[in-house]
Amino acid sequence: MTHQTRLEMPGISTTAPLRPLPRRLMRPIAILLLILAAAGAGAAWWLTRPPAISANIAVANGRLEMDEIDIQTKFAGRIAAVMFDEGAVVRAGDVLAQMDVSDLQAELARAQDDVAQADHAVAVARTDLDQAKSVQTLAEAEIARTSTLVAHGFATRELLDQRQQQLNAAIAATRGVESRINAAIAAGESARHAAQLIEINIADNTLRAPRDAIIQYRLANVGEVLAVGGKVFTLLDVNYVYMDVFLPTRQAGRTTSGTEGRVVLDARPERPLESHVSFVASENQFTPKMVETATERDKLMFRVRVRIDADALSAAGGLQAGEPGIAYLRLEKDAPWPKAAMSPTR
Repeated sequence: MTHQTRLEMPGISTTAPLRPLPRRLMRPIAILLLILAAAGAGAAWWLTRPPAISANIAVANGRLEMDEIDIQTKFAGRIAAVMFDEGAVVRAGDVLAQMDVSDLQAELARAQDDVAQADHAVAVARTDLDQAKSVQTLAEAEIARTSTLVAHGFATRELLDQRQQQLNAAIAATRGVESRINAAIAAGESARHAAQLIEINIADNTLRAPRDAIIQYRLANVGEVLAVGGKVFTLLDVNYVYMDVFLPTRQAGRTTSGTEGRVVLDARPERPLESHVSFVASENQFTPKMVETATERDKLMFRVRVRIDADALSAAGGLQAGEPGIAYLRLEKDAPWPKAAMSPTR
């Protein structure tokens, strides 16, 4: 059945059929349409394509990581209290857990009693020393007078010898008291050192956060008895955030500690994080150590640690370990950053 169209002209009414395109023209028209479509797609890609990245910029994928800090016991003991749970943000110096220190507190009280007794012994000995010195002073005066009398024939030699014996005894008594004072002082110092050591041990049983951190794991509960070095928490240091990436041989060879970088996270692509290379591995990761051909050497991959700068950490805030992203490393000082690695203000 052929379609017909109605042609209307003044005074004339007729119907004419639509003729299909000749088969010989359909193929060239289809090719022309495909060419036009391809040209349009190419033009769209050309206009929207990302700018080419300089050969002096290394690009690698990775995930944010933070340094782990294990909070461990210095002494064996029982956990008396746990102050935080997993996921909590803690500041340097915060008390994380408290060990039972009742035995140490008893030892501290005994050491403090020893200090008090030693101080009392020193006070008593100083009083005795004053008396001994008074006796010695009197004996010295007596022997001086007796010596004068003997020289003038008014006293006997025997009396002078007695006065000398009294002086010698007074001197010995004074020295004895001084020795008692020194011994009491030494005992007091020893007791003080013992008390100080116990106080340090008590303080070490109070587990504190060494740095600002996030609690990743809580590994023990109240009431558990841990051995020396028992783990209570694992923290993530929020001030040491980095991304480990892997670069091929040629790029790794141009990367050194301090190489400038940018880290762009998938969750916040609008805020590149200023960073720098802090470590380049000396051994490859994916292939044998000994390779012979240039092709094999090109396959070597080296681990490179890109650490986020302190100012960038402070400005970003709230970074989470495990966030995926891309690290850009400037292998030449003046190499232009790609648009993705440039902050909006630049």
